[in-house]
Amino acid sequence: MLALAIPALLAVLAGAGLVLQQILNANLRAGLASASWAGFASYAVGLTCMALLAGALRDPVPAASVAGRIPWWTWSGGLFGALFIGLAILLVPKLGAATFFALLVTGQMLASIVFDQFGLLGLAQRSVDLPRLIGVGLLIGGVVLIRR
Repeated sequence: MLALAIPALLAVLAGAGLVLQQILNANLRAGLASASWAGFASYAVGLTCMALLAGALRDPVPAASVAGRIPWWTWSGGLFGALFIGLAILLVPKLGAATFFALLVTGQMLASIVFDQFGLLGLAQRSVDLPRLIGVGLLIGGVVLIRR
């Protein structure tokens, strides 16, 4: 139990960081009068931070031969990150942070259950069961209560 306390706390802090990131990005959009440039700035800062982290950890640059063996679809994570950032920049001011993230978590849980059920993209297969379905139902109920 204690072994999971620090990872759980870090996950909660990461979630809080996502909320803060999207509020800052929405403010940047208002200041720049551009959702696309706000998203670009967010990614530019993130790219710089990741480059600094890789340098600090002294991670070697992967060889081109290694990169060439990776399936093409594994490179698409940044596309979904950009979609998330862009939609968050546009939707957080309209929906509010709580509603946006409640809907976001609901979408994550629905997709997660499908990916687990079918073991998609290399995940171990984990069948949908009643407690998981109840959890998704409670999340959707939470969205309704937060949005009202």
